[in-house]
Amino acid sequence: MKEYLSRQGVNYEEKDISVDDRAMEELCRRNGGLAAVPTLVVDGQVIVGFDENRLNKIFH
Repeated sequence: MKEYLSRQGVNYEEKDISVDDRAMEELCRRNGGLAAVPTLVVDGQVIVGFDENRLNKIFH
């Protein structure tokens, strides 16, 4: 995901849920209680997992 976002020139904020309790809480809140990674939030839309086709539609 990070490599893809960098190639697309997308600025992003990475949060490490293994060391950041607030980030874990936010992730679970956005994902309906699931701690699934990677999770990307684009304009309020939550994208769980790496789906290059879906991301291409969003960023192009």
